Amino acid sequence: MKQRKLGAGGPVVSMIGLGCMGMSDFYGHRDEAEAVATIHHALDRGVTFLDTADMYGYGRNEELVGRAIRGRRHEVFLATKFGIMRAENDPNVRGINGRPEYVRAACEASLCRLGVDVIDLYYQHRVDPATPIEETVGAMADLVRAGKVRCIGLSEAGAATLRRAHAVHPLTALQSEYSLWTRDPEEGVLAACRELGIGFVAYSPLGRGFLTGRIKRIEDFAPDDYRPHTPRFQGENFQRNLDLVRRIELLAAQKGCRPAQLALAWVLAQGEDIVPIPGTKRRAYFDENLGALDLALTPAEVKKINGFFPPGAATGTRYPEAMQKSLGR
Repeated sequence: MKQRKLGAGGPVVSMIGLGCMGMSDFYGHRDEAEAVATIHHALDRGVTFLDTADMYGYGRNEELVGRAIRGRRHEVFLATKFGIMRAENDPNVRGINGRPEYVRAACEASLCRLGVDVIDLYYQHRVDPATPIEETVGAMADLVRAGKVRCIGLSEAGAATLRRAHAVHPLTALQSEYSLWTRDPEEGVLAACRELGIGFVAYSPLGRGFLTGRIKRIEDFAPDDYRPHTPRFQGENFQRNLDLVRRIELLAAQKGCRPAQLALAWVLAQGEDIVPIPGTKRRAYFDENLGALDLALTPAEVKKINGFFPPGAATGTRYPEAMQKSLGR
């Protein structure tokens, strides 16, 4: 398995990680047996970097990951997140909490659900506008000193917040959405990461599955799949974005690969400091994604892809309005 370093002095992890969110939440049908088998298969193939969060499935995803890695903890670089609070009786009710006392309590709960003594990378899932980032990161730093967390990071934070946080305690990674249809990090955040020596973890590098070419009709989604409730999958936006994906399908056919592999190879080509964590709950899709590691893109091919799918080409915001406001703080 090819590897990359997270940040200037950070840990070395597999070049592609595995996002586990969809195994428990948001993406329709769940099959825990296949999910655990997918995690085991990923470890067998040399993937070391697993990503979860306490809000995925209201904690059930951490429990699933914990069961899957039991007996194989030494093979895993384990990342989880805190900070987004959900009401289980109403999934539309959410809050963000970065208060120090909550940070400590959330970490203890995650350690328990995961069944581990230490979390390798602990992220603040979203920045809490009501709590100074210095206070939140100070509490995270205390967890490092206590031996409960090895390194820390932020998710979807802006460049100014990164600098303030990094001044309190070195950040190992920033996790943000980054793909052909989400180029927002190129507007200052990636540069800030590189300036500070912070690694960049790209979630949803396949555009929430859209860039795989498998999504053809909005009716194909399960009733409990959250994607049709987001702007990019609605109305005219859906068709316009589907037209963009057809361009990727054309380029992939010319390259002799799958669209997902081309999209992932593009992310990998954006810098040695970027580690994508495509999510999947099926072994077959995992193997397809891993094929991107064998797909070398020339500078001319990257330029051609950018021409077919330029920055800002995707139509619609990434999230509904309320959730969109929590990005880039």
